[in-house]
Amino acid sequence: MAVTHSLGFPRIGARRELKAALESYWAGTAELAELQQTGRRLREQHWRLQCGLDLVPVGDFAFYDQMLNMIALLGAVPERFGLGGQALTLERYFQLARGTSTQSALALTKWFDTNYHYLVPEFQRDTRFEPGTSWLFEEVEEALALRLRPKPVLIGPLTFLYLGRARETGFDRLELLPRLLPVYRDILRRLQDLGVQWVQLDEPALALDLPSAWLDAYGSAYGALAGAGPKLLLASYFGSVADRAALLKALPVAGLHLDAVRAPRQLDAFLADYPDDKVLSLGLIDGRNVWRTDLRQALERAAAAHAVLGERLWLAPSCSLLHVPVDLEPEAALDPAVKEWLAFAVQKLEELAILDKGLRLGKGAIAAELEASDRAVRLRAESPRIHDPAVKVRLQGLKEADFRRQAPFPERAALQRERLRLPSFPTTTIGSFPQTQEIRRARADHRKGEIGQEAYRDAMRQAIREAVRVQEELGLDLLVHGEAERNDMVEYFGEQLAGFAFTANGWVQSYGSRCVKPPIIYGDVSRPGPMTVEWIGYAQRQTRRPVKGMLTGPVTILQWSFVRDDQPRSATAWQIALAIRDEVEDLERAGVAAIQIDEPAFREGLPLRRDEWGGYLDWAAKAFRLAAAGVGDDTQIHTHMCYSEFGDILPAIADLDADVITIETSRAGMGLLDAFRDFRYPNAIGPGVYDIHSPRVPATEAMVGLLEQAAAVIPSERLWVNPDCGLKTRGWPEVEQSLAGMVAAAKAMRQRNPVATG
Repeated sequence: MAVTHSLGFPRIGARRELKAALESYWAGTAELAELQQTGRRLREQHWRLQCGLDLVPVGDFAFYDQMLNMIALLGAVPERFGLGGQALTLERYFQLARGTSTQSALALTKWFDTNYHYLVPEFQRDTRFEPGTSWLFEEVEEALALRLRPKPVLIGPLTFLYLGRARETGFDRLELLPRLLPVYRDILRRLQDLGVQWVQLDEPALALDLPSAWLDAYGSAYGALAGAGPKLLLASYFGSVADRAALLKALPVAGLHLDAVRAPRQLDAFLADYPDDKVLSLGLIDGRNVWRTDLRQALERAAAAHAVLGERLWLAPSCSLLHVPVDLEPEAALDPAVKEWLAFAVQKLEELAILDKGLRLGKGAIAAELEASDRAVRLRAESPRIHDPAVKVRLQGLKEADFRRQAPFPERAALQRERLRLPSFPTTTIGSFPQTQEIRRARADHRKGEIGQEAYRDAMRQAIREAVRVQEELGLDLLVHGEAERNDMVEYFGEQLAGFAFTANGWVQSYGSRCVKPPIIYGDVSRPGPMTVEWIGYAQRQTRRPVKGMLTGPVTILQWSFVRDDQPRSATAWQIALAIRDEVEDLERAGVAAIQIDEPAFREGLPLRRDEWGGYLDWAAKAFRLAAAGVGDDTQIHTHMCYSEFGDILPAIADLDADVITIETSRAGMGLLDAFRDFRYPNAIGPGVYDIHSPRVPATEAMVGLLEQAAAVIPSERLWVNPDCGLKTRGWPEVEQSLAGMVAAAKAMRQRNPVATG
């Protein structure tokens, strides 16, 4: 009765097989053929998990990033990599992602409001597009050989251009559309020759505040693609496109996909006068979160749409399942009560099949499944483990003074200079140091019970001592303990907070081989006891230099977790903020003079439409201030943000009132600082001077050059020197060389600016 399909599936593997294969290849311990074989094996496994669907996605697999796959497919490799007309092999593909000895990698930034990072295409006026790699067509042939009906998934042409970056001023990326469309037409023709019947073109940019010229371009772009090959399904997701309903219904495409989880009310705008020649795909299963679907509610929504559309109704998850873990079933250690409330990618496809069956055969055919769904919904709502009256009372008792430091920044800065006694252009790092094999082995052995708590503590203390020793020898000014004890910057804290649940293999991809295992926030959050004081205090006892306490901020813990959906996100964020506040105050009592509260996900939480930004920025900034404002004026509060565009929310970032903010800027050549110049950011800033995601060791001269650019914008007395991000994923030799160069760059700046004060 309805066509079932998926917009995409997780590609890393249930046990992170792709991560292991990638890192073995990059380390030189595995051949390229082994990596490619792993890719083929994972694609087949994932297609077989989806074989019950009428159409399976192809092209959603990537060895690094799907946007990078599009760059390769469209022949849009930036000239600066010097590849010329050379075919983009997999080895060269990774050069774009990871950089070379002479070129930095493509910029990373967040995919809309998710924690997935995509590689940003680069465009110039003379950018040319041409048929590129044949990987997509080879994967279609693989799927056909398995007797599946493939539905290739491509980033749509306007989203591809809009999410890219112009490398020269005064240039509109939309000018490139006429050159781009013929390559899309060529791709569609080749797919039709392979027997493909449907192609999914993802246009999530439609959920953004697109300029009118970009919206107008949809008609001409899809008019040019009409009839070039298979039928086209234009997919939007992550937000409402109700205000674009007339435009989308008029496009010459065979179908539209809508996110009916994030924006269910938009359906009315589309069901009214929906064209007879189009299918409408409804995303009724949440592809972004792990909660079980309320099947009765979803079936009612599907039935209402079917009454209007009949056989033209398709059923799908709301977006690609890339954003959720692969399979819930193996999670044997998960609390059974909580597990009953959850669904991962495999279970979400099962839910989709149940909806399809109920729509075809009626509610009676799925009575048992509906009853199980109703029970899970009821038990979750009634569970006493969700609600903590003490947490709610504390929130209700907050006063305005709880959200503000006592003195303004200039007064605090003077007190902090006196206490910390740092030089001008003070050097520090973002927090983490390499997670060596010894550290990982000790953690794994402790988790498996093969070593006791004291042996584990000894191993972590040894790693901390080594991190402190190296920093002292390198000459860093504000040290960190290195975070040896932390498995992940969010999971580590969630494990010590009430209201969180954890999985053994609930991995999702963040970028490339980087995977995270988001905690699940199912109930009210509180802090049973100190989380970091022991480790930070131990590090401080190893040195006379100040050691910075390292915490993850409330907004980032919220954004990088699977969050309960039964109360406003703001309420959960403030609960987390109170827990972090308790930790900040304990660190201060332990004598820690500088405390960093990382908020790399601050911008990520923005609603996609600007008219909704104000409400979010208000409660998010208050969450940070609530976490930070309990300390004295001579305690220095740092925060860190990375791999997002911040220029349009600088007033909100200033409203955080952190004493020092460290930001990622090196990949963009300090381009972000233009926004800081225009805004006149009032507090101290540490713009990253080298890209930690690239394996190349930066030259000291290059870092000095970046600092000179920064000093032209930020007063020297408020300028810090630091890498772009944490060093967890790097090796010690590379870290030591890079940091030695960074310290030398800071010393050079001090010589050139002798009157600056730290």
